[in-house]
Amino acid sequence: MSLRQTVDKIKPTFSEGGKFGWLHSTFDAFESFLFVPDTVTKNGVHVRDSVDLKRVITAAMVALLPCVLFSMWNIGYQRNLAIGGDMGFWAMIWFGFLKILPLYLVTYIVGLGIEFTSAQLRGHEVNEGFLFSGLIIPMIVPVTIPLWMLGLAVAFAVIFGKEVFGGTGMNIWNPALLARAFLFFSYPNQMSGDGIWVATRKADVIVDGFSGATPLSQVSGGLDAIQYSVSDMFLGTIPGSVGETCKVAILIGAFVLIYTGVGSWKIMLSSVLGGLFVGFLGTAFGATDVPAWYHLIMGGFLFGTVFMATDPVTAAQTETGKWIYGFLVGAIAVVIRLFNPGYPEGMMLSILLLNTFAPLIDHCVVNHNIKKRLGRVKTV
Repeated sequence: MSLRQTVDKIKPTFSEGGKFGWLHSTFDAFESFLFVPDTVTKNGVHVRDSVDLKRVITAAMVALLPCVLFSMWNIGYQRNLAIGGDMGFWAMIWFGFLKILPLYLVTYIVGLGIEFTSAQLRGHEVNEGFLFSGLIIPMIVPVTIPLWMLGLAVAFAVIFGKEVFGGTGMNIWNPALLARAFLFFSYPNQMSGDGIWVATRKADVIVDGFSGATPLSQVSGGLDAIQYSVSDMFLGTIPGSVGETCKVAILIGAFVLIYTGVGSWKIMLSSVLGGLFVGFLGTAFGATDVPAWYHLIMGGFLFGTVFMATDPVTAAQTETGKWIYGFLVGAIAVVIRLFNPGYPEGMMLSILLLNTFAPLIDHCVVNHNIKKRLGRVKTV
């Protein structure tokens, strides 16, 4: 018997009126995960195409996969540098896999547990949105983050970032960034400092002179203080949050998002332009001697631009609004980097701030277009 036939056979048991009808939302979630949903629009006028939430989430997860795979190797590589060891390629990957696996287990167990419970209590469908959020959250935290802190942050992000607004598609802030913000402001010692970026075993002895500092933590000292080469920062062989270091992997993800139409190239491009604009002003007026384009390869600027600023739920929706939104995301991120030495990374706060103002940006754009068209009518 095929899997489809097996699911169809037991489906009445979990449907309304069945023995386990109260588990309808949970059963529906697993069915939707295995097969294309058979729900269709019946009333009103709708735009109909082959793109649904399941395909959007799948494309986003595929785009993030290169960062996940590289992070496994880099975690092992950074540990190898820290102890002065001679680990091989596959040994580094295996070490990184064992370090990152608990992060994903905690994230998905806590996040999906809350999502399933909420859907059951409300009698709603379980949306696929957290599948991507759960994949990205471990990518934007240090590999050494205590698991109980991560679980607490995920619970906060899902409950107060999604469920109180009605679930996937209704939230105004990016849930993954809310989780990071919760950790940053609640447990700053576990989110900043040199030691947190390199995962080692208890028996490991850190060699003298080794530093786990990221380029962003060194940038306040000027260009000469940055100990990493441009190639290292671009390829990602540096300490940092789990998935943000390799710009090659991020660019591959950007191509996938743009090709599939899931991520807006306008937001990505305008964010880069905004960051470069403020960076050039900073060097022109002597605020820093770090070249503007360095900001694109340091920290989470590019990762945030590609995977979080483009979130179709929390970003601006109008075409003109996307340009404004993206430009401000990049510009404010670099402003924070240049003028707030206590917080070298500005991408998280910049995106959350613009998430808040995205509806206002769209409102202004729409009203401007209405007034412009009304003006044309009056002149006719």
